[in-house]
Amino acid sequence: MSHSAVVVETVDLDESGWLLDADTGEPVPNHRLHDYFSERLAPPAWATDIFVYAHGWQTSPRSAHRTAERLLNLAHGNLALAPDRYPALAAEGFNPWCVVVRWPSSSPVTPTGYRRIRDRAHAMGARNGGGHAAHILSRLLGYLDTERADPGAAPVLANGDGQYLHLIGHSFGCRFLCEAVQWAADARLDDTLGWSAASRSSHPFTADSMLLFQMAARRDAFLSLFSCILPSEAHDGAPLKGPVVATYSRHDRATGFWHLRAERQPGIGHSGIGPAPAPMFTTRLLPLDERYPLSALDHRFVNVDASDVYVRGRHLSPAGAHSDHVRPESAHLLLTLADYSR
Repeated sequence: MSHSAVVVETVDLDESGWLLDADTGEPVPNHRLHDYFSERLAPPAWATDIFVYAHGWQTSPRSAHRTAERLLNLAHGNLALAPDRYPALAAEGFNPWCVVVRWPSSSPVTPTGYRRIRDRAHAMGARNGGGHAAHILSRLLGYLDTERADPGAAPVLANGDGQYLHLIGHSFGCRFLCEAVQWAADARLDDTLGWSAASRSSHPFTADSMLLFQMAARRDAFLSLFSCILPSEAHDGAPLKGPVVATYSRHDRATGFWHLRAERQPGIGHSGIGPAPAPMFTTRLLPLDERYPLSALDHRFVNVDASDVYVRGRHLSPAGAHSDHVRPESAHLLLTLADYSR
């Protein structure tokens, strides 16, 4: 089935990270979470790819919805323009369905405002500080994983390989997703990813790829905070089997200048992932007429230098190019990850 329109659903979190009922604005009781997800977020049969997008700093609810919609519309356009660059998607079809996670991220566009939202994001995601975002998002990911068509049970629904699940974050939203993946419920599925054996675990989980745009976290975050995202000799039960791919731009002032003063080192969005529990590969954000070779993305951690592309706002915005990720080149990277997940 072809489904040309991009469909974007939303969930809203309060300042503690708890899920709010879309009708009443009240917190959803813990015992009602699964029923609420079932009523609101049943993955449609036509979807080939399920995306969960968590926005970043200074993003209104309307803007969060519009950003995800624009990014996926760009992806549709890229695929229509050059299907040969994404052969698996061209053969099977690409019908994305997206859930946007919205949270209160607005503040003055100043260093003080940035620090306020940094502290709020940390409190919302911190398990030992009463934050609930990781718990709620892990429940959401577990629900979507359980309800989606198993890619190992072909033929099913929209295509012969089932439905794939991809995580996309921007800025502080990347932290929520990383925390949630570490908390995610055990889900046992057949091994279906297209990534190499080096990137696989005996514990398949939900996410076929994780794409982090301009992440607002310390460069050593994958050692100090998120060390259990990917499988390792010490931790083979990791829930993410595809790569962690993070973009960065030297024109991102929010995670450069401001982050340096707040945390004494630049953030990932400015300088890329630093020390990590597995080898790092660095490449650049490619133009639409260049296809990413598998060898550029088939690694545990991939830094993508977007400094030549993410430039809007570098002179005029206090945050620089921090939010300049809604680009055809970004959609090209997103599509390639989905293509290689087959």
